[in-house]
Amino acid sequence: MRLSQLRVLLAVADHGGFTAAAERMGVSQPAVSRAVASLERELGARLVVRGRDGVRLTEPGRRAVAHAREAVRHFDLVRTEVAAATGEVTGELRLASLPTATGTLLAPRIAEFTDRHPRVRVRLLEGFDRDVRAWLERGAVEAGVVTLPAPGLDVVELGSDEMVALLPAHHALADAPAVPVSALAKEPFILSTGGCRPLVRHAARQAGVELDIAFEAAELSAIATMVSSGLGVSIAPTLGRGAWQDTEGAVVARPPHPRLHRTLALAFSPAGWRRGASPRRRGRSGAWYGTTRNRDRPGRPRSEDDHPAVPDERLQWNVALPPPTAPPLPFGRRA
Repeated sequence: MRLSQLRVLLAVADHGGFTAAAERMGVSQPAVSRAVASLERELGARLVVRGRDGVRLTEPGRRAVAHAREAVRHFDLVRTEVAAATGEVTGELRLASLPTATGTLLAPRIAEFTDRHPRVRVRLLEGFDRDVRAWLERGAVEAGVVTLPAPGLDVVELGSDEMVALLPAHHALADAPAVPVSALAKEPFILSTGGCRPLVRHAARQAGVELDIAFEAAELSAIATMVSSGLGVSIAPTLGRGAWQDTEGAVVARPPHPRLHRTLALAFSPAGWRRGASPRRRGRSGAWYGTTRNRDRPGRPRSEDDHPAVPDERLQWNVALPPPTAPPLPFGRRA
């Protein structure tokens, strides 16, 4: 059994298929298939099963992946710990982000980090809030951007952006200075399935209304298209403004009443530190922790257990947001 085989198995598990794993690792798809098949022969068990929607792990596969992840992590820590003892930071830092946050929040921090630590390779994955949390839980990434609240995670708060009501341009409330949440509840509602979902539902409960959920969608671009077609109204974060700006005026954004904000934070993987180390004390993640914390504010990070359900309106971004006329971010537009 070779370390390269374990890395291939992890890539297949993390990216959901042989082709995606091959692209991520920069090798051919047949090479990935051979590595997994060889590992299965050595272990005497089927580890992955191909299906119409990609691959799924068998029970032996899930156990193998858990141990493979630990083995690879410990192998990488040999070099990291030795380098750290000499004051040098090396290796690979695995991060995860929400696409609406990557360009504005994470990219400046990654640039600063790589300037300080040029020998560290940064690997970035993007996904929905639930994806990022799953990657953090199983140690596939060392840190990731999540929507607060995030109980049980050690977090560094990044800031908050305002949520806005999305309406068709011809809607009766399109010119209103603010749109009551109670008014949105009278319309067919298009609900995001991403991290904003609990915030929107909480706002409805606070207003004493129940949303008439007609559609659910993950992509902000899909939500904006449905709103522009007159299928309903929605609420979305302003970091995803490119999605409705692409509709060429067919969708308007108005602040809801009461105001609603989404707070994002950088969370550190509990799986990566289960052997007693804090992220702020370990090599690459410690350096990334320091870069993030120092860039924002001198306050300490804290467990998210005591974070309020609705972020404080006074919180503001610690990096400059693009103006409303800025082009859409190139990283995608998922909530």
